[in-house]
Amino acid sequence: MQTNRLETAPLRAEGSRQTAPEGPARRLAAAGGQSLRILIADDHDLVRDTVVLYLENEGGITTETAADLGGALRLIEAGTPFDLVLLDFSMPGMDGLEGLRKVMALPGRHRVALISGTANREVAEEALAVGAAGFLPKTLPARSLVNAVRFMAMGEQYAPLDFMRAREPDAPENALAKTLSRRELEVLEGLTLGKSNKEIARDLDIREPTVKLHVKTLYRKIGASNRTQAAIIAKEAGLF
Repeated sequence: MQTNRLETAPLRAEGSRQTAPEGPARRLAAAGGQSLRILIADDHDLVRDTVVLYLENEGGITTETAADLGGALRLIEAGTPFDLVLLDFSMPGMDGLEGLRKVMALPGRHRVALISGTANREVAEEALAVGAAGFLPKTLPARSLVNAVRFMAMGEQYAPLDFMRAREPDAPENALAKTLSRRELEVLEGLTLGKSNKEIARDLDIREPTVKLHVKTLYRKIGASNRTQAAIIAKEAGLF
């Protein structure tokens, strides 16, 4: 797992928060202070150990691991429900998205996400469409991974903006998008969702003054004078 690629933000369906199911994460949050239980299923020892290290170093998270889908199913069916299950897309037993569907169909309304170093955007989109909690490329930085896991465990849907926006080779580029940097586009999307600078900074794992600078720059580039106008311009241009 690399730690120097892709800074990310939550992907929320149609720009709105999703309601968390009445699963273990919601009950734990209400109780306050209890650990989240996360299952990491991946056939690569290094990946499993690295993800466990990232999560458990944060505190408030306990993990269990499996090396294939069969092992994950046994752990899920054996005891206390997990707040989030991370499944490697390519590990033994997965059979593409069938493994994801199989775990999601188990009793207990488990929140299940894919983690992959090989799956493309089409796979990620299909996983999200069938109700996965999210999609995590193995290139995520440690901080983004931890934030994503907490976010998904509490009932939200997550995927990296950079990954989901990657253009196909023959896809035309939006004219307005060409005038903005990748980071400015991420900040602009935050504006269209009505987020504060502080919220955008947290989502993108950057400092709030940096967000303010990006906002000022993108205003100038797109001809906006305030947040509302910037959001309208972005929507009308079909950016989000």
